[in-house]
Amino acid sequence: MSVREITTIGDPVLATPAREIDPDELAAPETQRLIDDLVETKRAFDGAGLAANQVGVPVRIAVVEVEPGNPRYPYKPPFPLTVLVNPTLEPLGDNVAEINEGCLSVPDLRGDVPRHLAVRARYLDRDGVEREQDVRGLSAGTFQHEVDHLDGILFVERVADRKSLSTWEQFERHRRDEFLRRAEQINRWAQS
Repeated sequence: MSVREITTIGDPVLATPAREIDPDELAAPETQRLIDDLVETKRAFDGAGLAANQVGVPVRIAVVEVEPGNPRYPYKPPFPLTVLVNPTLEPLGDNVAEINEGCLSVPDLRGDVPRHLAVRARYLDRDGVEREQDVRGLSAGTFQHEVDHLDGILFVERVADRKSLSTWEQFERHRRDEFLRRAEQINRWAQS
């Protein structure tokens, strides 16, 4: 496993939909190594998720994981490591909330993005097994963020109110407390 360089906003690979991969390609050692590297890179940078095109590889693979005490996203509930291959998402209901997001590919910028609070994810795991999982709350937002990457969409394109954009420093200074109250409500809703 190795930590890969994160591709940043402006690189065309982030603006282009990633291609699906077939089962033979998924089983190949280089694809399995890519998955290991995505996990290692996500952890090294304290991300909540990472898509393959964020390391310059335009295939529909992403990983999601929130470890307890994540310093970048301390308000997100823990979520076990999940490898998403060729994922699709289906909103479950009409509940939407503004989630303040950041992104490893958009350094030092955050903004409010409307996200469905419950989604059904369908995907292959790293072994090619078909999975279906309902995800709620802030975790549903993380899944949507990563699938957006695979579709060539960055969170800044989904920000409804451009005035919500801020650096991390300004977020901490002016917006953090209000968002933490909102995040707490979302977390409570997700547990109900």
